[in-house]
Amino acid sequence: MQQKPRINIIGAGISGLCAGSYLQMNGFETHIFEKHSIPGGLCTSWDKGEFIIDGCAHWILGSDKGSGFYHMWSELLNLESIEFHHHEIRLSIELKNNVDKYGNKVFHMYNDLNRLRDYMLDLSPEDEKVINRFVQDIRAIQAFDLPPKMDKLPMIPSIVRGIKMSRYLKFLFILNKQRKVTNYDLAAKFKSPFLREAFELLYDGQKFKMLIFNFPQAVFDKKSAGYPIGGSLAWAQKLAEKYTSLGGTIHYNTPVHKILTENNQTTGLLVRNKVVHPCDAVLSTADWYKTVFEYLEGKYVNDKLLKLKDGKIMDVYYSILLVSFGLKKDYKEYPHFFRFPLDKKLESPCGTSWERLETHFYHYDPTLAPAGKTVMACSFYTTNGQYWIDLRKNDRVKYRETKAKFVNDLIDRLEVKYPGIREDIEVTDFATPATVLRYTNNWQGSAQGWLPGDNIIASSPVKFKLPGLKKFFYASHWGRPGGGIPVAINQGRDVAKLICKEFKKEFKTTKA
Repeated sequence: MQQKPRINIIGAGISGLCAGSYLQMNGFETHIFEKHSIPGGLCTSWDKGEFIIDGCAHWILGSDKGSGFYHMWSELLNLESIEFHHHEIRLSIELKNNVDKYGNKVFHMYNDLNRLRDYMLDLSPEDEKVINRFVQDIRAIQAFDLPPKMDKLPMIPSIVRGIKMSRYLKFLFILNKQRKVTNYDLAAKFKSPFLREAFELLYDGQKFKMLIFNFPQAVFDKKSAGYPIGGSLAWAQKLAEKYTSLGGTIHYNTPVHKILTENNQTTGLLVRNKVVHPCDAVLSTADWYKTVFEYLEGKYVNDKLLKLKDGKIMDVYYSILLVSFGLKKDYKEYPHFFRFPLDKKLESPCGTSWERLETHFYHYDPTLAPAGKTVMACSFYTTNGQYWIDLRKNDRVKYRETKAKFVNDLIDRLEVKYPGIREDIEVTDFATPATVLRYTNNWQGSAQGWLPGDNIIASSPVKFKLPGLKKFFYASHWGRPGGGIPVAINQGRDVAKLICKEFKKEFKTTKA
């Protein structure tokens, strides 16, 4: 009996678990090496007293048939057996300077596009043309099944393939048109001061490409971006269970120290306690910097990778300060996702300050807290995550004191919006960029990967292969700007197809 090719995979995050599952389906022997004691990587949750703190998924693109990601998740999971929650309102935004015609200061971004259109038309009939254009742009995206099932198309040129390809050329035209428009560009077209301010505050006063907003909104409307009840770790555990059910092996608490090579070809992994695990190929789904410049000592790079490391090509995605509270009340009378102005700005010692606050009540997921209670989280984005990393490394006492002061300042401001909340806090959790780096190795404590720039459809210089190195593959959320769970599964699936091709195997999505 012919021996199965062995692939050693670094990282039990979403990309690693998905790639491992596909490789198991295609006749490989795979082993995943994970530094943490649980699967998921950045897709994770953790216990805090009797509460569960969620650190990742607000929704899963492809939770139902309204998204092209559905067919990929369905290859790995029985989605019909998973309970998803669909919000009526994506987010609520309290304005500072304007009220609507009813005297309300809060704008609601409904997930149902018809309801959103009617709501906006009611507030400002004179903006009918702009409102309809806004909705039509989102509807245009819905006409395409994304990402396209290219591996399902015939392998030789044909009329059918040509028609499908031409449709996606049309999509690229739509994409190119929409990617030029920012929320401020759209806001300027409204005659209503209320709608104008609402869209300026779509990202708390920052300019972002509307395409970043429109794409998920198109999927929300089709109810294919639900939140998985149980949260991020529960989702990752389902993928881990699928992987092991296919015969894969996960080595937890086993950090990788080095990718072993000989004659410019990978031969195995050196893990903790100087244990060597030989293999026929290595797939890293770990942090890109850790992989390229530490596991491989920077030996297999090109000019683009060096420029990427030096910040000359793309910016690293924001780091996040995640402050979470376990509350003894459910707070169901408040919006689940709410942004509002502060009377007094909140300042961080990392040099970032915020004049608006974002609160996320998880009262829609009963599994995260005891009955009658809930978890609430506040997320703060910073470009100086290194401050927290260095502070924890150099002065652990000051690190804890600084965290405590930030939390206390935050609670002071929460008390203004939610009177009595200080007394309702039973547990507090503060995850900094240092926390992210500690558990996931994610470079600079980034919350995802690369930040989409002006060209949001640009590809990343971090490819599936490294220059000059054989039998090595790479795939993770660093493989495409924006990152996140959808990119992670897409990368995992695509790299599995590439590995199958290199080992002369036909790619299949069911176990032989």
